[in-house]
Amino acid sequence: MEWELRLLGCWQLLGNGLPVAVGIRQERLITALALMGQRPRSYLAGLLWPESGEQQAAGSLRSTVFKVRHQLPGLLSDSLEPIGLGPTVTVDVRRFRERAELVRAGAAPEPDFEELLFGAELLPGWYDDWVIFEQERLRALRVATLEATARQHLARDEADAAVVAARQAAAIEPLRESAQALVIRAQVQAGDTAGAYRTLEEFRSRLRDELGLEPSDRLKAALTGGSFDVLGLPAPLPARQPSMLNAHRQLVEEARASG
Repeated sequence: MEWELRLLGCWQLLGNGLPVAVGIRQERLITALALMGQRPRSYLAGLLWPESGEQQAAGSLRSTVFKVRHQLPGLLSDSLEPIGLGPTVTVDVRRFRERAELVRAGAAPEPDFEELLFGAELLPGWYDDWVIFEQERLRALRVATLEATARQHLARDEADAAVVAARQAAAIEPLRESAQALVIRAQVQAGDTAGAYRTLEEFRSRLRDELGLEPSDRLKAALTGGSFDVLGLPAPLPARQPSMLNAHRQLVEEARASG
């Protein structure tokens, strides 16, 4: 039996390519092993049955492991202690993390993976403390990888694609300054200086409203009209009066002087 476990977007176990129905207890055990790797029985019992006594939790774990081994042969490794998934089980989160680390190390992201970065939510609707911790870990990895992707697009002069990747990172972590900085750089490189200043102003307002803080000095340089800040953002130019209006004003002033 070839097992494939999907945890991004929803929980699904496939056996030889076909969905397999799994009980709640077995589902949670399989998920813990997929996210954390092999673990001692005592650790798993306390993690999955935190409100039960030690003996009761251990008994619940024994029963759950027994059902998985008999109903889903080959899904668990042969080891009795610690417990882990079988070596041939594929898990989408593990593959996602591997591909993300390659991008962060400088590899160009494949188009399908870049799209996956935009919406790869881990087990939405699960609220166990240990799952929430893993959700936060994956969310942080997505942001870092999206920022790396935006920097690569900028280096290849693909400003529009950089804006998309940077905005996705900023959408996940709206108060993350590095993501906002990449949005601004990409907007400037795309020729959208007005949009870059709008991004800065919106970020400053959000930071003040939610945290009572100001952006760092490197962002303030642009906000206060510095000639050139570390984001590569030029100072705003003064508005120019239309030439016809200037000419009209000059004629009025000359008439007043002669009168």
